[in-house]
Parts: sequence; structure tokens; C-alpha cells
Amino acid sequence: MKRHELEHIIRAAGAVTEEDDFVVIGSQAILGSVITAPPELLYSMEADLFPLHRPEKADEIEGSIGELSQFHETYSYYAQGVGPETAVLAEGWRDRLVPLKNENTDGRTGWCLEATDLAVSKLIAFREKDRDFVGAMLDHGLIDIEQVVDRLAKVPGEEKRRLVARQWIVSRRSSI
Repeated sequence: MKRHELEHIIRAAGAVTEEDDFVVIGSQAILGSVITAPPELLYSMEADLFPLHRPEKADEIEGSIGELSQFHETYSYYAQGVGPETAVLAEGWRDRLVPLKNENTDGRTGWCLEATDLAVSKLIAFREKDRDFVGAMLDHGLIDIEQVVDRLAKVPGEEKRRLVARQWIVSRRSSI
């Protein structure tokens, strides 16, 4: 997915829900922080998002511009309406959201996870594709290992998953 495609999804989600603010929590949130992201970070053809003030409207997004919708068939990318609980995030993540708002979003705002918060979320999920994504972020200098470690410590609960994620990211320090 390219930035203009995420902008289109934000615009379409606004038209569907009549909301103006959306939180983008999936991998394509990187497009809020990095205008031209490396190709290995852009493989996903979906953007995970929910309306900031009315997250219950995520189902409207899923039904109208989600996977297998006419929107998806027409543009080859789509939105996945998710909830705020979909991603496990460090305390204070809302204060670090990066706005994506311009004429291509029709004045609507996609509040994208900041790069380190995105990495933390991916590491807590700890799927192979998430580790690959974080590895690419590290390889391209988009995140700092120490900042990720600090942020991991601020993830409420999830002690075992935080430990596994911390061990993985620290092991990357010696390979860089």
C-alpha cells in the first residue's frame, strides 16, 4: 500500500461512517511517520483502522470498504475495521499518534501509530510477519532499539509477551 492509497481509505471510511477521525493501528500506520517507506514495509494491501470517537462504527468500514467488497475489487486494497483492543500498546500511545490529514483525505484525519509504538505492537503480537516487519524497520533506521525496549516496559500486563519481545529486539542489537 502506498500513502495515497491509505489517504483514499481514510477518505472512504469518513464517507461511510460520517466520522472525521480514525486511528490507524496496523502495519500501514507507518505511512503516517514515513512518507516514502521502504517496499518491504508496504506489502500489506489492507489498512486496519477504527473511528476514534465511535469505534463501534468499525463494522460499517468492514462492510463497505473491507475485504471482498466492491471497493476491494475495484482498487485491490481495502480497510479492515478493527477495535481499539486489536493492538496491545504502550501507555501513552494516544499522545504520540501521528496525524495524516490533507486534501486527499478530504480533511479527515488518520491518526497513525508512531513508528516505535507500531513496532511494540508488532513485537507483542510476535508473529513471523510482525518480526520481519520490525526487522525491516530496524534495518532502515526507522526505530531505535533502546526506545523500543523502554516502550515495551510500558505495555500494561502481558509480562511474558513483553519478555519474549524484549529478548528478540535486544538480540537484534548485536546483529546490526
